[in-house]
Amino acid sequence: MRAVVQRVSRARVSVRQEPTPKTRDFVEAGRIDAGLCVLLGVGATDTERDAEWLADKIVNLRVFEDEMSKMNLSLLDKGGGALVVSQFTLYGDCRKGRRPSFVGAAAADEGKRLYEYFVGRVMSAGVKTACGCFQTHMLVEIDNDGPVTLILDTSDK
Repeated sequence: MRAVVQRVSRARVSVRQEPTPKTRDFVEAGRIDAGLCVLLGVGATDTERDAEWLADKIVNLRVFEDEMSKMNLSLLDKGGGALVVSQFTLYGDCRKGRRPSFVGAAAADEGKRLYEYFVGRVMSAGVKTACGCFQTHMLVEIDNDGPVTLILDTSDK
């Protein structure tokens, strides 16, 4: 699994309104105040163990400032929220040609299952969690705080 994690003062995700994909109206699917926005990609070889490791790593990352202005507090310490947005394009391979290849991304059914499993793990840690909609066109608004942006990959653990 791959995640781009951003410390935010607020974030929200909106999805295209039904009934047709040509509709230009978007409706809010989720929002958080201060916390972390997680853009999450699921790879073809990822497992529940990857989701567990990544969820634990993210909720415990010490990226929030303490009273001495040091990044020393985690999402759990701060009581912040998490906005988790699926983003299979994190597995885009641009080494050849001009069009990304997504062969490294999980198939849609397995990607959705592991995405939802990851979200469940974050929620079970006690983090207020909001989400986008899997395999849907979304608009993501992020007020990056710092800016603080980290890239995590379970293949590096």
